[in-house]
Amino acid sequence: MNPYNEQEVLKLLQDESTQRKGFEMIVAQYSEQLYWQIRRMVLSHDDANDLLQNAFVKAWMNIDYFRAEAKLSTWLYRIALNECITFLNKQRAANTVSIDDPEAVLVQKLESDPYFSGDDAQLLLQKALLALPEKQRMVFNLKYFQEMKYEEMSEIFGTSVGALKASYHHAVKKIEKFLEEID
Repeated sequence: MNPYNEQEVLKLLQDESTQRKGFEMIVAQYSEQLYWQIRRMVLSHDDANDLLQNAFVKAWMNIDYFRAEAKLSTWLYRIALNECITFLNKQRAANTVSIDDPEAVLVQKLESDPYFSGDDAQLLLQKALLALPEKQRMVFNLKYFQEMKYEEMSEIFGTSVGALKASYHHAVKKIEKFLEEID
């Protein structure tokens, strides 16, 4: 199989007879990294799989509207993050058990998830991440785990690079404070 080439994939997407093949290449290229980004937001393996599928379905349904002004990965991340936000908002709205601590349910999900294979340190980091505001958590995940450049994140969020750097900095400080308070 040839290495992934975005320009070739874009050409395949423009022709209706090769569009499916181009999209299959996109799915093969981005499934794993999108899955892990979604998983870091929703924590549950099953929810992450569902949201990944939803993101790809939305991308496929809207592929004719992709104008290649941004990279395909940027477009896909935006769709996936919007799916996460919608899911988390619905989950919070439906969650009447823990009004004072809406993230407690996510922590419980993580602790009971049979697919979570992390040690205590990873569990603590996830708990610290859950204490962050949603946007800071997304920025931290993209920068720390995906090593995404601020310029690319700027396209995804529609926010300035400076604001993203500030969000990341505040996220790091809050995580450090959270971890210090645990000790």
